[in-house]
Amino acid sequence: MNSKNKAASQDGWDLILRPHRSWWDLRLGALWRYRDLIWLFVWRDFVSIYRQTILGPWWYLIQPLLTTAVFTFIFSGIAHLSTDGLPSFLFYLAGNTIWTYFSMCFTNTSNTFGTNVMIFGKVYFPRLVVPVAVMISALISFGIRLVLLVGFMLYFMATGASIHPNSSIILMPILLLIMGGMGMGSGIIVSSLTIKYRDLQQLVNFGVQLLMYATPVIYPLSTVKGISRWVVLANPLTPVVEAFRSAFLGAGTLSPIYLIYSFVFMLAIFVGGVLFFNHVESNFMDTI
Repeated sequence: MNSKNKAASQDGWDLILRPHRSWWDLRLGALWRYRDLIWLFVWRDFVSIYRQTILGPWWYLIQPLLTTAVFTFIFSGIAHLSTDGLPSFLFYLAGNTIWTYFSMCFTNTSNTFGTNVMIFGKVYFPRLVVPVAVMISALISFGIRLVLLVGFMLYFMATGASIHPNSSIILMPILLLIMGGMGMGSGIIVSSLTIKYRDLQQLVNFGVQLLMYATPVIYPLSTVKGISRWVVLANPLTPVVEAFRSAFLGAGTLSPIYLIYSFVFMLAIFVGGVLFFNHVESNFMDTI
């Protein structure tokens, strides 16, 4: 033990902050020690979104219903896009449910440093706590949307619609892991880059919208032909959205090979994002 550590030990300190860290020095164990703080951030993210609004938490139900109604009117009623024989409202609600989980993880983590700069400048805690909390709060929101989806599934099944939930539902944890991992990994990469390139944050919402149209959220993969099909399949989110619909509605493409591709892609994005985030956070306050 060197003289500094001895002095710290004698003074009763149990945490020593060091300025220089390697890329691989992630200190993930700190996330467990700060688990109470994670839940505080989860509560903050979940409650503050609709605080001081008239309808409050009801927006968690109203928002997906309004989005699905608009999709149904425009893409089914006007554009007459195929829905693989499924009720159009249920088709768009299912796609919107799994897609929103990814988009929330991505957009909310992409501004981690920007929205928490005041906290980061005053209190020390592992900065990765914030993206983890965002991912958990998005998962809670997904759970609410999933209950809504199941409720409409039961209604349409009672009216005789051709809906066939199947055993593929057991893949749900894997599908959520892929979507959440890609959303968080991509988001913290963007967040790390926006420390120096602020205008990148302005492109996030626009980029998410473009990515949605490159993912079979408003159309089934079965209607995409030729080169466009390969472009859509190259999108690692495509197999997850299709597998989700296949599991809950019985219509969609469930491909183990493409799901493995999505999982590997997610691992690369997630690990790369965490490493980059870990490298940037050490000198964040000097750069911002």
